[in-house]
Amino acid sequence: MFPAYKLQRIQSLLFGSCVLALSFAAHGQSSTTWPTKTIKLVVPYAAGGPADLVARELAQTLTADLKQAVTVENSGGAMGVPALGAVARAEPDGHTLLLAAFGNVVLQPLLSKHGGSDLIAKLKPVSTISTAPHVLVVSSKLPIKTVAELMDYARANPGQISFASAGTGGTSHLGMEMFKAMSKTDVIHVPYKGSSGSVNDLISGQVSALFSSLPSLQGLVDKGYIRVLAATAPSNTPATKSLPLMSAALPGYEYSTWYAMYAPVATPPALVDKINQALSRALKNPALIAKIEPAGTELHAGSPDEVLQWTKRDTEKWARVIRDAKIAVE
Repeated sequence: MFPAYKLQRIQSLLFGSCVLALSFAAHGQSSTTWPTKTIKLVVPYAAGGPADLVARELAQTLTADLKQAVTVENSGGAMGVPALGAVARAEPDGHTLLLAAFGNVVLQPLLSKHGGSDLIAKLKPVSTISTAPHVLVVSSKLPIKTVAELMDYARANPGQISFASAGTGGTSHLGMEMFKAMSKTDVIHVPYKGSSGSVNDLISGQVSALFSSLPSLQGLVDKGYIRVLAATAPSNTPATKSLPLMSAALPGYEYSTWYAMYAPVATPPALVDKINQALSRALKNPALIAKIEPAGTELHAGSPDEVLQWTKRDTEKWARVIRDAKIAVE
């Protein structure tokens, strides 16, 4: 299902981009003059979602710091391929950047048969932006309050526990497949086209469980419609730091979602450094932290090398899950 040569090709494209970029070091763009015009942050998702929220708050903070307008352009659909392509083709002058989720740069190349892998080699990591765990929630109609109870219930009732997702191949689906394999339970995947239908059926008890980000579910948790069992990874944010961890019941179970910033691959290293420094200042801004982190997203200023480390780690992790579960997306 997932040949070794394909994984090796994806990894070589992911990590070869930095080597390729060195050949452009003599590019005529001077980093000392950046920015000279409006900076555009391209987001591979529709307006209003978690990525868009982070991008718009970050854009406001950068605008104030750089004394230059920073705008957000939403380009959703096709697992982010159009957005990646637009930034890959942009001038490497630091004025067109990509705020990508790990799904765009890790899952899309692993899952899609219709391109995207080559685009990763045309993008240059600039900085990590944020990270956040998912949470495992269940319908309050189930008599389940812990992950251990969920596993016991699933084993006693094979085929009766159903996990909703916003679509095949998404993070919530892959989180379920990893849970299914590690817990050795017979649970059912129910894919939806988007999140609203899955959440409605979770409330009614038509489906049993869901892996998702906490902010979109917090209101329903507060009203008692659904119940949080655990977080998929440790977090220092107020919303999730006190939650039980999946690894307490399933040792080794862990994953986070994350965002990172990218530029066209020909962007000179000195300019990448300057953009990274601006992002680092913004991500450590107390006002930005106060707006973003209470909802469960932890801002994280990191180096281009750290982006590559996160990418390599998650490419290896999710490639195994995708291969073992025989998942394919047309």
